[in-house]
Amino acid sequence: MVVVRLPGVLRPKAEDRAEVEVDVPAGTTLGEVLDVLAERHPGLERKLRDEQGDLRRYVNFYVDGEECRRLGGKDTPLPAGAVVQIIPSVAGG
Repeated sequence: MVVVRLPGVLRPKAEDRAEVEVDVPAGTTLGEVLDVLAERHPGLERKLRDEQGDLRRYVNFYVDGEECRRLGGKDTPLPAGAVVQIIPSVAGG
């Protein structure tokens, strides 16, 4: 089981849920979890990944507190019980 925590801005795309549980085996990658999310909540896909399936540049993904781009990006393996936190970058001035 992996828990995906969603920020307020993305919750409307996931039935207003702050967390989504994804039942997957240990070692499943971040990309595979995002595939499951896209299947369940299609509105999230365009917000999280680009047309090539890569992680959006201005969205940060943390796996158990570690920024996933340092761990392997979408190919980051997730241990059982992992918590994935999604944080869109904030820009402006």
